Amino acid sequence: MKRILALDVGDNTIGVAVSDALSIIANGVTTIERVGIKKDTGKVVDYVREYDCGTVVVGLPLNLNGTDSVQTEKVRAFKEKLENKLRSMALQDVQVVFQDERFTTKLAEQVLIDGGVRRENRKKYVDKQAAVLILQSYLDSQPHQA
Repeated sequence: MKRILALDVGDNTIGVAVSDALSIIANGVTTIERVGIKKDTGKVVDYVREYDCGTVVVGLPLNLNGTDSVQTEKVRAFKEKLENKLRSMALQDVQVVFQDERFTTKLAEQVLIDGGVRRENRKKYVDKQAAVLILQSYLDSQPHQA
């Protein structure tokens, strides 16, 4: 069974999380500092290869009423570029899907507060933690074989 990678795509950073081998538990991996779409998607492809992932889950930042925002459009464009990069790297079998990410950054911030992470350190971890929440939400929504 292939692992699942999740991304919390922001303007400045991308939080990255990966599932365990059984696709039950999400684990934080890193936060990628954004430098440009080609390098950013290239780094994601590196993680897809490193963790042998069959699916990439991209958090989709919808408005509270379910409509698209400016950020939603940026994330949709990122997904398209990532799919193109995967195809060009002979990884066309990797599926890229969206997962609603409303409230994940707020929840991630609360998890860090509850965990005693100091205010000045939270920014370093919030995107990675948001990616964990996106992935765990996706994993929990999938049917599991017993």
